[in-house]
Amino acid sequence: MKTTTYLVVAMAILASPLFLDADEKADAKAPELGFVDLFNGKDLTNWVDVNTSPETWSVKDGLLVCKGKPIGVMRSEKQYENFILVVEWRHMEAGGNSGVFLWSDAIPKGRLPKGMEVQMLELEWPNIHKMKDGSPNHPGYVSGELFGAGGMTAVPENPRGSRSMSYEMRCKGKGEWNRYVVVAVDGTVKLSINGKFVNGIREADLRKGYLCLESEGAEIHFRKVQIMELPAGRAEDLGMTFESKKDSH
Repeated sequence: MKTTTYLVVAMAILASPLFLDADEKADAKAPELGFVDLFNGKDLTNWVDVNTSPETWSVKDGLLVCKGKPIGVMRSEKQYENFILVVEWRHMEAGGNSGVFLWSDAIPKGRLPKGMEVQMLELEWPNIHKMKDGSPNHPGYVSGELFGAGGMTAVPENPRGSRSMSYEMRCKGKGEWNRYVVVAVDGTVKLSINGKFVNGIREADLRKGYLCLESEGAEIHFRKVQIMELPAGRAEDLGMTFESKKDSH
């Protein structure tokens, strides 16, 4: 028997239930990791309106359609700590604005809540929303900017002030589908846009909360919203949930 075969057999034996302690046996019974659809293509199951309207969100031809008005969010039914989130989206208007919030309290501060925002701007946004002198706005706004909204703090990987902008402009324009893969673990967020990781932010002061989809003035479609929950971290122990922050005041 080859050495490599011995190693495989030994590892298999050691991994068997007979060789696990009590904690390891409990872990062995934990559910397998896998993606769950948060949008089922039929209705708004898994989502709760916060401050929009019954007409804001609908399902048509298997797509989740957001009209963009009024400005506000709908949130997930449950809270999440560590996870991988996959969102496929497209803007239907030039200069459209939207986003997804992570670790959010889902309590509007004005119209939008506290949380880590993963920006979804249509590529013409800087040209349509110009600066006071008439020049285009900063291009860092588009293509997956990451930032703490509503008072959340975090450390940007590629700073534009307190925000983190992508190293590459990878988002597609109006009418084209974009794919975000968001890895959120222990206060760190990494964002892949259309097949490549290009942005990150870390040390968020909230690390567990709701997901929120944002309505912000323009029609946007979603065709996939999937999540894989990862093992829990220390958010509860460190008091880095919005509930523990609230209780501390």
